[in-house]
Amino acid sequence: MESTKPIERRKTRQVMVGNVPVGGGSPIPVQSMTTTKTDNVESTMKEIDRLEEAGCQIIRVTVPDEASAKALPEYKKRMSVPLVADIHFNYQMAILAVDGGADKIRINPGNIGKRDRVEAVLTK
Repeated sequence: MESTKPIERRKTRQVMVGNVPVGGGSPIPVQSMTTTKTDNVESTMKEIDRLEEAGCQIIRVTVPDEASAKALPEYKKRMSVPLVADIHFNYQMAILAVDGGADKIRINPGNIGKRDRVEAVLTK
């Protein structure tokens, strides 16, 4: 059997996602994303519960619309790991996700739109 060599990690700045350190030499956290429709709280919570039981330390959900954004506070009440909101195209969903208690927002600046939209998210 071939031996594996250690992962060479770049020096990065540590940030916190909720109470989980990421980067800066901290252990690499186990992360996953749900596959359910985020506005369906019961099915998404079942998946979140399974992910937590499997050892997931950070869980990401997609926030494609206002109904999904409005579900975030319920997830925050019921889950014990940090919640990341995955945003595509509509910067206003990122703002709603921040208001809904997301521990982190994941955006792609290339599909959010003009600079002023990215700045609106960053200043929230």
